[in-house]
Amino acid sequence: MADASNDPVWSWPEERWRAMIGRVRAGRPLKPKKWKGGARAAMALSFNLTGEIGAVAGGGGITALSEGHYGARRGLHRLMGLLKQQAIPATVFVPAVAAILYVEEIKAILAGGHELGLHGWIGEESLALSAEAERDLVSGARDALEKIAGLKPVGIRAPGWSFSDNSAAVARGLGLLYDSSLMADDEPYDLTAGGEATGLIEIPVSRQRDDSTFFAPGSGAPAAPEAVFDIFRRELEMAYEEGGLFQLTLHPHLVGVRSRIWIVEELLKIARTLPGLWCATHADVALWCKGRAGG
Repeated sequence: MADASNDPVWSWPEERWRAMIGRVRAGRPLKPKKWKGGARAAMALSFNLTGEIGAVAGGGGITALSEGHYGARRGLHRLMGLLKQQAIPATVFVPAVAAILYVEEIKAILAGGHELGLHGWIGEESLALSAEAERDLVSGARDALEKIAGLKPVGIRAPGWSFSDNSAAVARGLGLLYDSSLMADDEPYDLTAGGEATGLIEIPVSRQRDDSTFFAPGSGAPAAPEAVFDIFRRELEMAYEEGGLFQLTLHPHLVGVRSRIWIVEELLKIARTLPGLWCATHADVALWCKGRAGG
């Protein structure tokens, strides 16, 4: 648990600040020497399909609700069309309530060969939940997605990246393969909690590889699409140069609009020109990295 005392941090004994830092931490690096099929580098695209859930969690303003609806109604279809054109798979993280609202869209995602990942129940803040409540919500979300999709998701992304002191244990207890909420590296790694391996693989995210950093309401003036494309392109090119993983997080209601969709189109075109770039889902990456550190 986070330390809630008012003692100034500089007065803490070493064991206290070590305990805070060590709650959840990167463990063994899992970047392989070669990716699947001898590939030089890997790319794993992800989309957070939240629909109206973010607006519901924020109070239910009608304009905000309609923006979320746009993401599922229009933005998602544009993105899925681009992925189909380039034959590139992706992982779509979806809250259970959004999946219930958009059953046909979920079926289309799966029919396109994409992965479905857990993203909470209804935009809940994991940090504010008890261990029992978090477990019940994630378990219920998995059951709901299994009922709709006919398969059990193997990965999770905490809503709003709100990874709690209990999140690793909850994911492990449900037998999940990986998490994709944390930021301790560019490359996959073993996730530890309290200094002990959890058995979970982390597919790390980054604010620099997330469109909401630049486009989401409340993030300041929206960035120019050209500037965002340049950041994403440089991330991709450096990952390829290093023989590592390029992971990207996108939101259909943000990047799926007419003036920004070209960012994704151009990135996919670049990806297809890079020899030996393995385009994979997050689950594919986690499965390949599991047990292959340095191999």
